[in-house]
Amino acid sequence: MQGKILIIEDVIELADLIALYLHKEGFEIQAVKSAEAGFTLMETWKPELIILDINLPGMDGFEFLQRYRRSSSTPVLIVSARDSDEDLISGLGGGADEFVTKPFSPKVLVARVRALFRRFRDFEEKEPGGLFRFGPFVLDYEACILKKAELRIPLSNKEYGCLAYLTEHAGKPLNPETIYAGVWKNSYGDLTTVAVYMQRLRKKIEDDPANPRYIETVFGMGYRFNGDGGT
Repeated sequence: MQGKILIIEDVIELADLIALYLHKEGFEIQAVKSAEAGFTLMETWKPELIILDINLPGMDGFEFLQRYRRSSSTPVLIVSARDSDEDLISGLGGGADEFVTKPFSPKVLVARVRALFRRFRDFEEKEPGGLFRFGPFVLDYEACILKKAELRIPLSNKEYGCLAYLTEHAGKPLNPETIYAGVWKNSYGDLTTVAVYMQRLRKKIEDDPANPRYIETVFGMGYRFNGDGGT
């Protein structure tokens, strides 16, 4: 089995089509028609990736994502007909790892799913590299978790990837192209995604995200992690 995937999609025909292609690739699939049903199913069945529609009956995809990210870093791939910049920013900013717009090629979707599994498992299987401490935070490279004192700060796999990459190159300015290639393992893509993730990380680790101490903007170059927090 390649992995366990939960599809949250209220259009049954589309959910069945996605499930058919993914099942052929060796994935174990469960599909539900609402966010509420997704939460109920996950009480007994733990997916390794979620494919999520935005327009759902009852709780919409954005609200599901916001609630889900409070306790889980499992990769989430949004599939939606909504393709405005605002929807993309809301999805990625809310914790999604990928955003695919409808209509789409099922083969392309399968490729995106495989890429997400590879990236997530790369982070999980990373060789032990110790701890990185900054301010009240401890980033554990082996466990792939961030703690503030003894409180765990929930991070999606991409958030963890960005933070780990920045801290591994602490003190060095990194442009968006370098960060994207290092975290997304791809030289081509929407580089504005990097800015979205920097904003998300700042909200989680900075006392004042508008005046960051740790993730600094280096004008004309990109971003630099300051492990001393400006002290």
